[in-house]
Formats: sequence, structure tokens, C-alpha cells
Amino acid sequence: MRLYLVQHGEAHPESVSAQRDLTPQGRADLEKLAERLGSRGVRVARIAHGGKTRALQTAEILAAQLAPGVKPEMLEGLSPNDPVAPIAAQARAWGEDTLLAGHQPFMGKLATLLLAGREQSPVFGFQPGGIACLERGAGGWEIAWMLRPELL
Repeated sequence: MRLYLVQHGEAHPESVSAQRDLTPQGRADLEKLAERLGSRGVRVARIAHGGKTRALQTAEILAAQLAPGVKPEMLEGLSPNDPVAPIAAQARAWGEDTLLAGHQPFMGKLATLLLAGREQSPVFGFQPGGIACLERGAGGWEIAWMLRPELL
């Protein structure tokens, strides 16, 4: 089972957009990411986001390429400062490849908890529009790969 963790794309500051929707650059980065992953055969059965506009927009852009016909769902507990243990427990039980579109510091803490059993001292740094692919094997979770927008 693979778990894809995506930090939402670059978003406008609150002074420009109260909803903090994605900037044109944020959209472009995510479209490139979706195209690259889709062309490499990445597919997911489920896409979830925390409900904030920028995370929803991120999930929708990725869903078009990675989960055609799948509507991104809102999942409670993915807000930036939510505790990560409940989502980590859910992820351990999932059987289908899943993509979560969310925020920092949540995504970094979730990845670190799954990989290292702790939330502090992140194991890698997320950037807007970045993605990490974790794989669950017999021994637990491992980093399969990570991609940042500047590498596209």
C-alpha cells in the first residue's frame, strides 16, 4: 500500500485572498506534478483533503490525472495543527493507495510519525506542491520517493 502526502500548492496570502486559494504558479506546479506522475502510471483509489480551499484545489488537480472519476473527499483531522496520531492510525488500516493533500506542519509530522515513530525532528522537508510517497511493507513504513516542484 502506498500513501502519497502532498503539501498544497503555493497559495495567495490572506491579504490577497481570504480563502487563500492557489496562485497561478501553484496551479502550474501541481499540473506539472500530476502530469508527470500520471505519465509514470501512478494511480490512487482515494484522495482526501482537509477542507481548506488550497488543499481542495490541490486534491482536484491531482485527482484528474491520478484518480479519474474519483471525487476528492474531505477528511477531518488534516488541518495544519491537528494531532497526527488519529490519521496515522487510520493510514495503518488502509488497504488501497491513498493521497492526502494537506498543510505543514501536519504533513511533516505525519510522515515522521509513520516513518520514525515520533512527530518531532522531521525526516524530510515539504514545500508547497511537494509530494512524498510512503510504502507500507512488512516492517512498517518506508520512503519510496519524494519530489519537489523545482525538479519538474
